[in-house]
Amino acid sequence: MRIRKHGLLLALAVISELQAQTSRVSRPGEYSGYSAPTYDSYQRSSFYLPMRDGVRLAVDLLRPTRDGAVHTERLPVIWTHHRYNRAFTRNDSIIDYASGFGRGVDVLLKHGYVVAAVDTRGGGASFGTQQGFFMPDEARDAYEVTEWLAAQPWSSGKIGMVGRSYLGITQLFTAAQRPPHLTAIFPEMYVFEWYPFIHPGGVFRDDFFSKWQFLTHQLDNGVKFSWNGARFEGVAPVNGPMGPAQRDSAIAGHATNRDMLAMWRGVPLRGSIDSVSGKDILTERSPSTYLEDINASGVAVYGLAGWFDAFPRDAFLWFANLTVPQKLVVGPWFHGQTDGFDLSTERLRWFDYWLKGINNGIMREPPIRYRVIDAPDGSAWRTARRWPIAEARPTPYYLGATAAGDRHLTRRAPTTRGTRDHRVMDTTATLGPGNRWANTYGGAIGYPNLAPNDEKGLSWTTPPLSAPLEVVGHPVVHLWLSSSTGDADVIALLEEVTPDGRSVYVSEGVLRASHRRQGRAPYRNLGLPWPASRADDLDKPGTAVVPLVFDLLPTAKHFRAGHRIRLTVLGADRDAHVAVTHGAPDVTIWRDATRPSHIVLPVVRPR
Repeated sequence: MRIRKHGLLLALAVISELQAQTSRVSRPGEYSGYSAPTYDSYQRSSFYLPMRDGVRLAVDLLRPTRDGAVHTERLPVIWTHHRYNRAFTRNDSIIDYASGFGRGVDVLLKHGYVVAAVDTRGGGASFGTQQGFFMPDEARDAYEVTEWLAAQPWSSGKIGMVGRSYLGITQLFTAAQRPPHLTAIFPEMYVFEWYPFIHPGGVFRDDFFSKWQFLTHQLDNGVKFSWNGARFEGVAPVNGPMGPAQRDSAIAGHATNRDMLAMWRGVPLRGSIDSVSGKDILTERSPSTYLEDINASGVAVYGLAGWFDAFPRDAFLWFANLTVPQKLVVGPWFHGQTDGFDLSTERLRWFDYWLKGINNGIMREPPIRYRVIDAPDGSAWRTARRWPIAEARPTPYYLGATAAGDRHLTRRAPTTRGTRDHRVMDTTATLGPGNRWANTYGGAIGYPNLAPNDEKGLSWTTPPLSAPLEVVGHPVVHLWLSSSTGDADVIALLEEVTPDGRSVYVSEGVLRASHRRQGRAPYRNLGLPWPASRADDLDKPGTAVVPLVFDLLPTAKHFRAGHRIRLTVLGADRDAHVAVTHGAPDVTIWRDATRPSHIVLPVVRPR
């Protein structure tokens, strides 16, 4: 009888386990049966944490609660190093990281994670000053915060980090410090190297830095402001009767924060020395400088990028250069978006695996997941194990013209001599205020019909496509060019032209002609052009014909049958690069047998 009973219990246990396994789901956007939301709310506390030099950082600590009681077991901690205020006041209420800009961290709290948000030194309610973003002291602070969180009695000692943009970049700098208890991070839309963002192709990104400087100046000085339609009354103080006075004292100290616009405008070349610090700050402040330390840290990295964000190239450079465990997801998103992707669920899968040891299979999946813009819904999401993807074939499309004189893109290389196109570039050209760069500082989202703007430059367009075609990877432009002004800022656009004549933005690249000389990148560069942009490398072309080679930001785009592919060359984009330093040049682009200007597209035949 006992044997029968034991056998029955064993059978029931096996059945129960099989049922549990069959009810478990773990794939992007879906997750059940592995962890449960055992907490229903959280308790917020806020205080100052002193750093090694006595500077005090404002900390918000959010601890899970159940029926009003704070957790008693040791839990993993996920934190963010916040440049845009860890918490705000609004209508006598506190908007903290979970209820404000935390993008779903409430899910982590309910699943048994402590969450912390810390104002960077010189920002929010923290003391100290900001001497340019991502200063070394900020990274050293991150080490101390990480290890402090790990040492607390309510902490399991497993630490992760989350956040987007500035809050994503700080995660890489933290990993570079190699804190022993930092286990995994989830950076979103984050930079690799600063020079190609600040001075892409040698052209200063005026609009971003003037607007970002204005935004952070308001934040650092406690000014009321509106952002993305919400009104904020200022940074929240830490708890306690002295909190407001301490916050005000900290804000007063921010008066000597550096002017970011002047700082980055003052280092126009690779190797330029900052007049204040006497350092090569473009190198010092680039996360890529610390690749060796990041890889040595062993910290697992799950990156998120957007095809219409400022940093999609950066995400793939990280993927090419990291040797730690990693994953990457890329969607058709601007800086503030993750439409069609369950970010909260994916974070939970990631941290459950790395911080709680739950074997949910996330690391057995292909490391890259990306969505092809405008692809049919059933085939839009793809996976890859390497980048560039194996299916992409570099395919040249040459600049040419029909017998009637219409400029076109063709697969046939030119055979004639002396053929060229020219026009005086219209410096009022603009891609509009809803561009990818503006959205990084909270600006609008969405490009207009670019057909009228194309008329301000030179365009070449394919005939209507007889079948769908996909471009997945990094387009590269080869132009033979001369300019009446001795130099030129060349902006190349990849566009889709619809049957009704609308021109739809796909991607862009920029190069100042005097920065055309190529160098060798100090990291794996995916085989892409890398303008050297050092003082000894500059070469103004004068009126000579010179070859320019530069890449456009990566994309994954489905071009429908009947639509056309267009390459447009502009001499300005007034909503991204405000300063026009070369007047209105008369630009000539050659497209003959010896100077066959073309664009190389990584073409994939649709599935």
